[in-house]
Amino acid sequence: MPRKKIVAGNWKMNMTPAETVAFVSKLRPLVDDADADVVLCVPAIDIVPALTSTRGTCIEIGAQNMHYEENGAYTGEISAGMLSEAGVKYVILGHSERREYFHETDEELNKKLKKAFEHGLTPILCCGETLEQRNKGITLDWIRMQIKSDLFGISDADVAEMIIAYEPIWAIGTGMTATSDQAEEVCKAIRECIAEIYDDYTAECVRILYGGSVNAGNAAELFAQPDIDGGLVGGASLKPEFGKIVRYK
Repeated sequence: MPRKKIVAGNWKMNMTPAETVAFVSKLRPLVDDADADVVLCVPAIDIVPALTSTRGTCIEIGAQNMHYEENGAYTGEISAGMLSEAGVKYVILGHSERREYFHETDEELNKKLKKAFEHGLTPILCCGETLEQRNKGITLDWIRMQIKSDLFGISDADVAEMIIAYEPIWAIGTGMTATSDQAEEVCKAIRECIAEIYDDYTAECVRILYGGSVNAGNAAELFAQPDIDGGLVGGASLKPEFGKIVRYK
C-alpha cells in the first residue's frame, strides 16, 4: 500500500492562544479536502485552543516536546500522559534546536520515544547533520548513528507507525534547502537503515519527511521523491502559505 503523505507544521515558539484560533480559522478551508494528513505542532500554551478550534476538521494537533517520566519534580515539563489525555496525537522529538540548546541526548530521546508509544502518541523523530558534517562527507554515517541509537529496543510494530523527519541543520530557518536529490539520498538511507535494523516491511511502512526551509515553491518537487512522504514545515507553517504546501500538487 502506498504511504499517505503528511505535512506537519512546527510553530516553534510562535503564536499566542488568540493568534492560534485566528490562524486555524483561516487555515481550515485551505486544507479541507487535502490528500495529505495535516498536523500542527504548537507550543504547550496553544494545545487546548488548537484542539478546540480544529475539532471536526482534518487537522490534527501535535506537541513540540515531552518528558520521558510519567510525572514528578520536572518544573516546566509536560508528560506523554498529559498530552494524550488532552487529545494530542503527535509529538516532535529530537528537533535539532532541542538537541543543541537543551542538550538532549540520544539516550534521552530513546526514553522519550518509548514513553510516547506507551501513551499512544505518534512520534515525529528528527535527525540531521550540520554543514560541517556534510562537508566532511559523514552525513549518512551520522544519520544512521542517530537512528540506531534513538530506536534501540523499540519494536518493529511501533517503528512502522512512527514518523522520521530528516532536517539538515544547515537548512533550518536559513532559506537554504537541500536539493531534491540530496534530500532523497538521505531519506532513502534512513529507510535502508530501518530495513537493516528491522525488515523491509517496517521500512516500507514508516513515513519519512523532509524539513528545512520547505515552502510552497519547492514542496511538490521534494514530495515527489520516492522516499519522501511529506514535510516538517517551520516558518511557512505560520502563514496561509501552509495551505498551499498541504495542497502541493
